[in-house]
Order: sequence, then C-alpha cells, then structure tokens
Amino acid sequence: MDRLIYTAMSGAKQGLLLQAGVAQNLANATTVGYRAMENRFRAVPILGSGLATRAFAVDASVANVFQEGALTSTGRPLDVAVRGQGWIAVQGPDGREAYTRAGNLKADANGVLQTSSGLDVLGEGGPIALPPDNNIAIAADGTVSAIPRLGAGAINNVNVVGRIKLVNPPESDLVRGDDGLFRTRDGVPAVADETVTLAPEALEGSNVNSVDAMVRMISLARQFEMQIKMLQTADGNARAATQLLTMNR
Repeated sequence: MDRLIYTAMSGAKQGLLLQAGVAQNLANATTVGYRAMENRFRAVPILGSGLATRAFAVDASVANVFQEGALTSTGRPLDVAVRGQGWIAVQGPDGREAYTRAGNLKADANGVLQTSSGLDVLGEGGPIALPPDNNIAIAADGTVSAIPRLGAGAINNVNVVGRIKLVNPPESDLVRGDDGLFRTRDGVPAVADETVTLAPEALEGSNVNSVDAMVRMISLARQFEMQIKMLQTADGNARAATQLLTMNR
C-alpha cells in the first residue's frame, strides 16, 4: 500500500512544480527575447536498508529552449534583434557579464545605453555612452553611431561611439540565473563573435508557444487530479483493511 502512496505523493508534488514552470512560460509569452524552460522528471528508487522497493518522482532537470522567436519590425532606432544564434552582452545586477536576447534598448538620464530593465549594454571597452542631441543608429554588426541634429542644409558627420559586444558561446555552457539572464557556466566572459549580427529597428519575440503551453497546463492538471485520486484510493483501501482486521479479532 505504501508503494502507491510514495509514487502518488511524489508525482503530485512534481506535477505542481511542472505547472509552475509552464505558468512562468505563459507569463512571459509576450516578453521580448524570452527563452522558454522545459521541466523534466523521472522515477528514482529510494536507497536504504533492504530492497529498493519504493520510488519517488523527482525533478530531473530544467532545460532551456533556445529556439528563435519571431522578429517584428518596430522602426525604433534603439530596437535590435539578434539574427540566428548569439547574445547581447550586458552588465548584470551582480556586476558580472551576462547575456540576453532582449533588444529593446534605451538611454538613461546620463546617456548610457541600457536594456529596458536598466542594465548597461556592454561594448568593446565597457558601457556605451550616447552623446546628447544626436540621432542614434545601430548597424547590423553592433556599431553604434551618433548623428548630430543640425539645422537644414548643414552637413551631418556620423560619429561612431561604440560597438555592442555580441557573443555566441555554446548553448551547453550557458546557465540561466534567477534574474532571467544567461551566464557562462564557469563565469568567464565569452569572447566577442564577429559572425553574430543584429536586425536593426526590430525585436525578437518570446519563443513560447502559448497554445502548446495551455495544452501542457491542462494535461498537468489532469495528471495531478489522477495522483490525488490514487492517494484517496490508497486511503480507502487502508481503511477497509483496518476494518477487516478489526472484525477478525
């Protein structure tokens, strides 16, 4: 009887955790550059004295889905999207170099190029400062240029103010942090990759498939109900067995 309880109890627990993971994906279905997470679980025997006759369902791993999201043209000069594989280097809240696909950039009060969440975008020599009273253009290779706003008939000189650091480390070497940013597993900053290019004035959407996520959520809810019914069945069987033993005394 207790074998059924072990399996159903751990299965219901992990089912709730999986629902939380799917719910997080759904909540970020419209987040720019978001990468979906995929939770996986498996049965593991309980080790101890005696035979391994009991098993738990455990959360084996959380895999990141690196499939690209859809590109949408915005016409905004500070919007960029990474074409194909690659990442934009930013300075994380902990001061370490981190990576994101969210290209909806902005300039803070001091003219520093940042992500929409306020993280400094890193260039070849650190954060990129944008001069005031200039039109900003970002090229496909990450070069950030400033064009002075002059009067009619004046000649505008294009000044290069920096170049966004674009990297492409192996996906197996990337780890997602609690802040949603990716970092290298060993903590060593990735080297710039000249082959990574940007799509100017465009944004990459989330790679979450809302329909699949909703179907997954319904399936997990039904699995959870099944596990609870198994627990109720085990409880009913235990009560019936107790009554039989009591009657035989």
